[in-house]
Amino acid sequence: MFWTIFGAITGLKLLLMPAYFSTDFEVHRNWLALTHSLPLSKWYYEATSIWTLDYPPLFAYFEWMLSQIAFFFDPAMLDVENLDYASPMTVIFQRLSVIVTDVVYALGVKACLDAMNLEKSKKLIGAGLLLGNIGLLMVDHVHFQYNGLLFGIMLLSIARILQEKYLQAAFYFAYLLHMKHIYIYIAPVYGIYLFKVYCLGKRGNFFLNLTKLGLVVVSVTAISLGPFVNHIPQLVARLFPFKRGLSHAYWAPNFWAVYNFIDKFAAILMKRKGDVAAGTGGLVKTYEHQILPQISPLMTFLITFLAMLPIIVKLFFVKNASPRIFIKAVTLCACTSFLFGWHVHEKAILLVLIPLSLLSVVEKFDARMSLFLGTVGYYSLFPLLFKTNLIFIKIGLFGAYTALTVIAFQGIFNKKCLLRHHEVLYLMGLLGLFVYENFFHYLLKFNLVFPFLPLMLTSVYCAVGVLYFWLIYYVDFLRLSSSEIKVKTK
Repeated sequence: MFWTIFGAITGLKLLLMPAYFSTDFEVHRNWLALTHSLPLSKWYYEATSIWTLDYPPLFAYFEWMLSQIAFFFDPAMLDVENLDYASPMTVIFQRLSVIVTDVVYALGVKACLDAMNLEKSKKLIGAGLLLGNIGLLMVDHVHFQYNGLLFGIMLLSIARILQEKYLQAAFYFAYLLHMKHIYIYIAPVYGIYLFKVYCLGKRGNFFLNLTKLGLVVVSVTAISLGPFVNHIPQLVARLFPFKRGLSHAYWAPNFWAVYNFIDKFAAILMKRKGDVAAGTGGLVKTYEHQILPQISPLMTFLITFLAMLPIIVKLFFVKNASPRIFIKAVTLCACTSFLFGWHVHEKAILLVLIPLSLLSVVEKFDARMSLFLGTVGYYSLFPLLFKTNLIFIKIGLFGAYTALTVIAFQGIFNKKCLLRHHEVLYLMGLLGLFVYENFFHYLLKFNLVFPFLPLMLTSVYCAVGVLYFWLIYYVDFLRLSSSEIKVKTK
């Protein structure tokens, strides 16, 4: 049944191939071209396109490998000067490359579900929730990216944690970090957990285990960065472009969306002059806060670190650091970074939702939180699919996935409604928000005066939900006793 579900979802992905794609399509086409046409030493200097290479080297190598196949579809897509090139064969190749590499995601999902020793019904529901994840469908197979491949590697790493194969887990995670550095958000959890369970555990010699763990990480790093040893400053500048501003063009529904909203609202009340639409127009650029203090990258780092610290301390000092508490810590640290990090993309909510989905088929509380945050998080991705002809696609995907999730959880936990009354009321507000943004905003002609308002409302309203999830899940995590963790692991 697992591969039947995967085949059915793959069929849906094939149907989405003609859909709208974002500028990320051109980003990856350009990366195919520059890795194919230029020597490795120039990859991180090439700037013909504004979409310069800003992923770590292992992803660049991946693009180079894809380019060897892309040549047989349409060699013109591999010309660096061919900006915004999107021939039919180019579209087919790039769409297929995402679909084919999703096999890695499927393998990761299967490895985790097998390692969790679930009942057949729960394993089937888990497969459906993860393989049919609508966030990945919207972001990868419409908007266009390779998140399925990356999350597949992450899940393979989590599966090795569940199987107590710690060196393999370290290898997969180190590999993942050198594919996309956003996963540094959860690196502290991996570092502490592997040090505690593998190095300080009862198995083997501490120094020998620490050495083996270090060798795995250093080896992957050497393979990735070795060819660029003379270009490290340029590489770092590309990977960490702090000049892009506190918030991404489409505000992620995090703490800074609320902060930005308060600043704008205060500026209007105080009749401050300035562009009130700044930072919400869909362009990547920095804008200055008019009332509230400016936020620097260092400040976001310190806030994120302090907010994450109790999670790491709890993980280190808890007596029975089971794989399940590890996954909970991954979920919490990912959410903490999403809420307080610098220039966070709205797509990063998937880094919270995917590990949470693993736990949702085991514990009622995790199912409740997964249903709540999933509804909020997937809705927050709607602005990515802003074309009017995509409205029924995103409504259909969202509605079907949410309904099936509710039915599945009712079946597992034998309860009519997992959510609290206030959570249901909050989620019902999303319906009102959708109706306003897509109909009344235009009927009232507010789009002529406040074109940024729907995007801002989505970000701020969903940010309240994400903050609520984080607080509830955080408190529950800190309250877990060693005996509760041990019982839940059995």
